[in-house]
Amino acid sequence: MSQIPLIFERSTPGRIGYSLPALDVPEVDVRENMPEEYIRVQAPELPEVSELDIIRHFTELSTHNHGVDSGFYPLGSCTMKYNPKINEQVARFPGFSSIHPYQPESSVQGALELMYDLQEHLAEITGMDEVTLQPAAGAHGEWTGLMMIRAFHEANGDFERTKVIVPDSAHGTNPASATVAGFETVTVRSGPDGLVDIEDLKTLVGSDTAALMLTNPNTLGLFEERILEMAEIVHKAGGKLYYDGANLNAVMSKVRPGDMGFDVVHLNLHKTFTGPHGGGGPGSGPVGVKEDFIPFLPKPILTKKKDQFVFDDDRPQSIGRVKPFYGNFGINVRAYTYIRSLGADGLKAVSEYAVLNANYMMRKLADYFDLPYDRHCMHEFVLSGKRQKKLGVRTLDIAKRLLDFGFHPPTIYFPLIVEEGMMLEPTETESKETLDAFIDVMIQIAKEAEENPEIVQEAPHTTIVKRLDETQAARKPVLRYRKEG
Repeated sequence: MSQIPLIFERSTPGRIGYSLPALDVPEVDVRENMPEEYIRVQAPELPEVSELDIIRHFTELSTHNHGVDSGFYPLGSCTMKYNPKINEQVARFPGFSSIHPYQPESSVQGALELMYDLQEHLAEITGMDEVTLQPAAGAHGEWTGLMMIRAFHEANGDFERTKVIVPDSAHGTNPASATVAGFETVTVRSGPDGLVDIEDLKTLVGSDTAALMLTNPNTLGLFEERILEMAEIVHKAGGKLYYDGANLNAVMSKVRPGDMGFDVVHLNLHKTFTGPHGGGGPGSGPVGVKEDFIPFLPKPILTKKKDQFVFDDDRPQSIGRVKPFYGNFGINVRAYTYIRSLGADGLKAVSEYAVLNANYMMRKLADYFDLPYDRHCMHEFVLSGKRQKKLGVRTLDIAKRLLDFGFHPPTIYFPLIVEEGMMLEPTETESKETLDAFIDVMIQIAKEAEENPEIVQEAPHTTIVKRLDETQAARKPVLRYRKEG
């Protein structure tokens, strides 16, 4: 298949794809008082194309992008699920899309009411006492939550709590966020069952423990069954529990982090609550806290006084503002629409179907790939390509081969504790027919690895861009168009 012609290659001298209105303000020579070396002496070489050509160019490019609206996206740990179009319609209501953050509070009461109501809903879903919508993404929410844990300990004169315990199966953002927040990270091992090794945890917890960061279900897609015991161990030592909400899609309306013993939780609205995910964002990572942490929430706090919704800046113990204005409002509108559309029973059904789909797919593939943790999973599961690696086919090759069939590959080589790992999350929004089609392709690839490994090793064969030389791409990336000759 040929490459898409670049816009420069479509260029023909003299063609124009735009028109501008007549200038109605005085002309200004921007070169005045500009250093000589910054003044361009030749006009830039820009493509000269008609409006029709440029529309066709970008439309053609868009058809070669993979997205959740165009194909199955089983990206484990990321919850790449369908974004209902009603969410988009509501987010575009003029009363939401045309307001400005500098407007007086009295003129945006509807938007503030939505945000306040969303905070209340998220607090109920997670079992927290109060929620802030400020953080702009999941990792930003992690950092915000850890900064509040730090502020809490310091407010109590407990300056020696400098360590955050993180499982060896954790998301990479967990230790990164802890480090940025000024903590030292300590790794707790997973046991042979894929769950946190309680005995190892006991040896790590002490007077220097600030918090345990945990995802439940964990990154292997397994529910941490001894979570109450872990909470007791950490709390008894004076530490706090932080909940990474990346996998909340598996347990909504089934169990709440607050009831598991967690003190602080962040949510990924762009994962669990169907904000658009990927392509650069924006995300949204609200943080919920138990009562002891309310004084440390980022300010301003959105609150209700009498019949008015207002921002409260009078928070002397607050960690301060963590984002300009107040979160990514459009994503919050989408999440609110999703929650109100489904209701409590609908959110419960989301989790049930997500878990059902994952277990169905896992059992269908278990005979063809290694299954390192052969037990009931939650919303996602991890396979291993060790069997295929012995035949000369790596997990990376399997991922590339999937592209030939129009499927986005799963997360690969993660978590790090699984050799040749493939992490799959089908989500609740995919039909049985889609799951079966993906399963059939995975089985076909497993057979190809045995009978014709070259076809997998050299994949993809049908995509616009073939397999890259990854070493060369990393060391000598081509980041801009260069005219040949």
